[in-house]
Amino acid sequence: MKSQTKGRVTIPTDVDVVPETLELVERWGADAIRDCDGTDYPEELKHVDAKVYSTYYTTRKDNEWAKANPDEIQQMYIMTPFYTAVDEELSVHLMDHLYPDMLKVNDRDDITRWWEVIDRTTGEVVPASQWTYDGETGNVTIHGAKAFHDYTVSFLAYIMWDPVHMYNAVTNGWTNFEKQITFDVRQPKTHKYSMERLRKFIADNPHVDVIRYTTFFHQFTLIFDELAREKYVDWYGYSASVSPYILEQFEKEVGYKFRPEYIIDQGYMNNTYRIPSKEFRDFQDFQRREVTKLAKEMVDITHECGKEAMMFLGDHWIGMEPFMDEFKKVGLDAVVGSVGNGSTLRLISDIDGVKYTEGRLLPYFFPDVFHEGGDPVKEAKVNWVTARRAILRKPIDRIGYGGYLKLAMEFPEFVDYVESVCDEFRTLYDNIKGTTPYCIKKVAVLNCWGKMRAWGNHMVHHAIYYKQNYSYAGIIEALSGAPFDVKFISFDDIRKNPDILDDIDVILNVGDADTAYSGGENWTDETIVTAVKKFIYNGGGFIGVGEPAAHQHEGHFFQLATVMGVEEENGFTLNVDKYNWEEHAHFITEDCKGEVDFGEGKKNIYAYEGTTILSQKDREVQMAVKEFGGGRSVYISGLPYSFENSRVLYRAILWASHDEDNLHKWFSTNYNVEVHAYVKNGKYCVVNNTYEPQSTTVYKGDGTSFDLDLEANGIYWYEI
Repeated sequence: MKSQTKGRVTIPTDVDVVPETLELVERWGADAIRDCDGTDYPEELKHVDAKVYSTYYTTRKDNEWAKANPDEIQQMYIMTPFYTAVDEELSVHLMDHLYPDMLKVNDRDDITRWWEVIDRTTGEVVPASQWTYDGETGNVTIHGAKAFHDYTVSFLAYIMWDPVHMYNAVTNGWTNFEKQITFDVRQPKTHKYSMERLRKFIADNPHVDVIRYTTFFHQFTLIFDELAREKYVDWYGYSASVSPYILEQFEKEVGYKFRPEYIIDQGYMNNTYRIPSKEFRDFQDFQRREVTKLAKEMVDITHECGKEAMMFLGDHWIGMEPFMDEFKKVGLDAVVGSVGNGSTLRLISDIDGVKYTEGRLLPYFFPDVFHEGGDPVKEAKVNWVTARRAILRKPIDRIGYGGYLKLAMEFPEFVDYVESVCDEFRTLYDNIKGTTPYCIKKVAVLNCWGKMRAWGNHMVHHAIYYKQNYSYAGIIEALSGAPFDVKFISFDDIRKNPDILDDIDVILNVGDADTAYSGGENWTDETIVTAVKKFIYNGGGFIGVGEPAAHQHEGHFFQLATVMGVEEENGFTLNVDKYNWEEHAHFITEDCKGEVDFGEGKKNIYAYEGTTILSQKDREVQMAVKEFGGGRSVYISGLPYSFENSRVLYRAILWASHDEDNLHKWFSTNYNVEVHAYVKNGKYCVVNNTYEPQSTTVYKGDGTSFDLDLEANGIYWYEI
């Protein structure tokens, strides 16, 4: 089923690669051309038959304005390290271990109002009368400090070098450039000026069809140390969306006084692993309303001037939460984002309220990959095969690449490979768009965030690997390309409406104890724990991964211990003998060729009598199952993403929902090969997810089967 040979592809350009751009328009079938940070759009390409995207920076690339209005430069909250007092005076230098050109202490506003010195030994706020700041030395001195207590200072700093511009400059080795200052569109003068500036930009660039906002107003938290290394990153972080002007508005709306600690959060900065406080949720809600209102103003101007408005899901995207109701009211035409894996693909493709979605595939054409000895083809292959699983469940409408085209052209094999990717994407898009793929079960991922962090669970900085979370992120990645209808629900959703569970087959609770993803003390709420137990007892399935429902309370660490049949030994039950260690063969592990990879796993998990153990290592349970009333529970210590582990999760969901008999429907006996069915379109495909030939038996929806040999990375389309 060969599709159209042109369209649905965006490529980058620059003034020194005009012939190469025209070549790729033909070879890759591109119908849109974009500029990138640090590049200009060539005059010679202004009349090419392709849409022109122009990157538009709402908060930077206008240092003249920023310097003329220093009071409206953007700000962020910073907390110093912990310092231990050894006598009555403690001096703390605010800018220790921070990149000096990026941040500048804000002592223009009332520091006694907007800063906070905290005795971290007691948690008490040190009265402003007991500390002073010296602008010459950059030091806060605490007077009357308590010996051997720890202290921190929380303060506001101006963002004097946009963090993404700094990242791009450092990554690409730029030397001859001006550091771009970040100004705050939320504030009155800059707000008025920014709307005029946008109109002028559109008028001055009639060749541009799509204004690609990068993004709107507030950068996710990104801080560099004194050596220009990344010091702190949180792709969901709100700590750079603050200023006294914004915070005074917040106080009026919520009716209580703001404290820096609502953002600082003991130094954890309310990252997504923290169970959010009421005050932080209030702040996020306020920011969402204000940011989307202002973004709509810009989108309306864009439409009034006859252009499309596209948002980049990244950079200054804070407050533009794509799965929340306010987002749909902005009126954006499109969202584009970077595709690091299947989860980040679904972050983009699942967004409602836009006309089309676009994924920026990897690698970016940056010198960290495109250098002598580099292997961009390998990175592109891994990226495509990972993204493709998710595209086959919920397709994006377009793909594209970013960076500096000159670098990519030095790798002819890469150019050839991407040509094949573009053709394959158009084919699968034509076959599946507009239909809901076959879903065998409805699955809900339960955590503190619910739909607000859909597909972003266990994500610190996009699709970057972390040793402490890959065993959990693997669950979300497996789900991104699996035949399930996946919902993300919060504990608050259950409190408001326990009946929300009636429409679900299996609940998943994934993460470490006392994090936002497992839920912590939410499990001591009888409304939550009884609703989930009732759901399971009445026939539902529950899969707990890591330390599910974990919080020390009333004689248990796992608050669903009696339902799951497992518990964690934390020293309190060492005096209780344990005898259940025998492993059993099971439906869930039938496709496993060897030992299951549990990743980092968990230590000290044991099983009660009556629980069936599927795997244990050195008397530490890694996987177990138990029946409870009419329902079933599965415990897994961790499940990193792999094709084999995706099959383990698939079988676990079927077993937990009492549906083993439907295994052989739209199914491949080889877990390296997957089957995706589009019954409404009368089509299905069989996909080899590896770069080696594979053989399998394919089962269709009616249970009939056929054998198939697949070429490396092959995708085969059939009529039903």
